Amino acid sequence: MAEQCKISAAMVSEQRSYARSYVLKVDGYSRAKAFLETGKCLTSDPFSVGGHVWTVECYPNGDNRIHAHYISLFLRLESADAGDVKGKFTLSLLDKNGEPVPSYSRASPVLTFSKKDSCLGYPDFFQKADLERSAHLRDDCITIRCDVTVIHGEETRIPPSDLHQHLGDLLENKDAADLIFQVGAQSFSAHRCVLAARSSVFKVELLGTMKESSAANPIEIYDVEADVFKSLLHFIYTDSVPPVLDVVMASHLLVAADRYNIGRLKLICEEKLCTHIDSNMVATSLALAEQHGFHRLKEACLQFLASPSNFKAMMASDGFEHLTSSCPHVLKELVARILPAEWGVPKDVVMTMWK
Repeated sequence: MAEQCKISAAMVSEQRSYARSYVLKVDGYSRAKAFLETGKCLTSDPFSVGGHVWTVECYPNGDNRIHAHYISLFLRLESADAGDVKGKFTLSLLDKNGEPVPSYSRASPVLTFSKKDSCLGYPDFFQKADLERSAHLRDDCITIRCDVTVIHGEETRIPPSDLHQHLGDLLENKDAADLIFQVGAQSFSAHRCVLAARSSVFKVELLGTMKESSAANPIEIYDVEADVFKSLLHFIYTDSVPPVLDVVMASHLLVAADRYNIGRLKLICEEKLCTHIDSNMVATSLALAEQHGFHRLKEACLQFLASPSNFKAMMASDGFEHLTSSCPHVLKELVARILPAEWGVPKDVVMTMWK
């Protein structure tokens, strides 16, 4: 078991003498899930931060029955006999480029590790089903970064940034707004400089060809719904999406973010869609990915449809007709890449379905 599935840790950066970042790679995820029952964990090699020894524990089937559908992650202070230790940590699932995935990152407040409470973390770090549908499970392994900070003495409590709150108030109160957007029957006030700073497309339009006309007349928006445009403006000013972002809004926001070249919003929305693929939405998501060139979303949809049962369920969904009429070539690509080999059906027979 130890040879087939293991968790390893390696220091990748040191910010101060009491803060370090470790990258943990869990090899053989499927084997770990099969052999480790709920409540059993993989434990990293010990590592030192701030004069104390730590390990990371990963529970592939959750740390208890309540969280059996989750992967649980904890940071443990191994040298708890030394007394109470104040610290904080962040756990982040990394993508293929080694960057944290925003929707799979959790940061703790300042906590006290003690002999009684030596193991702290997240029993519901993320759902196993979401991970297995995502592109972050690669070659049957996942990579997680753990940033640990040990606090010596009294921590200087610098309040978190509230810039987003001030800009959000600026949008809400319309103070010094110099633009009006007309989206259907609704109008939205905004600030030219904020939009230009956050979007290269708005910068070209508002500081270039549309500068004079936009100063006196409302700017008509025809290709975005009013509620989507409102959420787009909210993100531009606050760098945050609605607290509850459903897949339908994520789809519309993804297109709007692509239209106005707002990179972080594109990544957030595409990640949401990649991790919430089901038989009812996959045809719509695949058509969206093909029409707008969202390659990661397309690949996630194709992986989901590699299952014959998922493909058959997709054919019965409301979005299938739209997919066949708007993107018939992507269905042929799916058949050519996956289905004949999986189903044992000759490729020329299956291809006649879309001729």
